[in-house]
Amino acid sequence: MSKLAIPHSPLILPTDGLRVLLALAVAFCLAACSTPPRTKQATITDRSSTIGATTPALEAAAPGFYRVKRGDTLLRIALDNGQSYRDIAAWNNITDPNLIEVDQLLRVRPPPGPRVSTKPIEPLKPADSKDAKAAADKKAAPKKVEEKEVAEAKADAVDPPIKLSWPAKGKVVEEFSEGKNKGIDIAGKLGEPIQAASDGKVVYAGNSLRGYGNLVIVKHDNTYLTAYAHNRSLLVKEGDSVRKGQRIAEMGDSDANMVKLHFEVRVNGKPVNPIQFLQ
Repeated sequence: MSKLAIPHSPLILPTDGLRVLLALAVAFCLAACSTPPRTKQATITDRSSTIGATTPALEAAAPGFYRVKRGDTLLRIALDNGQSYRDIAAWNNITDPNLIEVDQLLRVRPPPGPRVSTKPIEPLKPADSKDAKAAADKKAAPKKVEEKEVAEAKADAVDPPIKLSWPAKGKVVEEFSEGKNKGIDIAGKLGEPIQAASDGKVVYAGNSLRGYGNLVIVKHDNTYLTAYAHNRSLLVKEGDSVRKGQRIAEMGDSDANMVKLHFEVRVNGKPVNPIQFLQ
């Protein structure tokens, strides 16, 4: 009996299976080539909390002293403390009041002991001058206030309540408002007289304080001070003694949006409502 011969034929894969194998091989090769080598990740450290950590904080100013801040002027410091800027300059051995230094410690109350003679003090520059704008950023070299003097600063003595006359005739167009208006605004006509509200000494007459225009400041005693702003012209000068009712300026609109008198009363430098003192 003869054997049936079966012809040998090669294995043939289905066409769809071959395509799948080829696609998988190509995808594997592409993935291997495109994967970047693994590197060590950089460490990020936040140093913001350590910046300035070694800078010591300045001590708070003791009573009777003031530490200068950016934007301050000696005239503003004097007004806010009820003093003459010339006195503060003298107490701190400052010869140029236009040059004060940020963080500088200033005596703003009279030192103990007899008054001593001082060097001449240069005049203040107008408020719109370049030097006045940057006064707090310039470096000066005044004599440093000794720390032992801080303990000598005494509490303020309060004088009896002052009685003031009206400095101008007219309608009050803006009343005192703590934090908004440091005095009262009295409307009037250009050139009308501005009168001293009480006896005193002129401690400032000029235009170096921004926002006040032509300004007169009168110190009446160790407690009370009055300020007269936005004048057209000034009729007194620093150092003049004035009497109650004396004409000291003419009403105007310097550094203001209308003709008016801005009138302030300061008690130890703090603005208070003038109405309570006016008669």
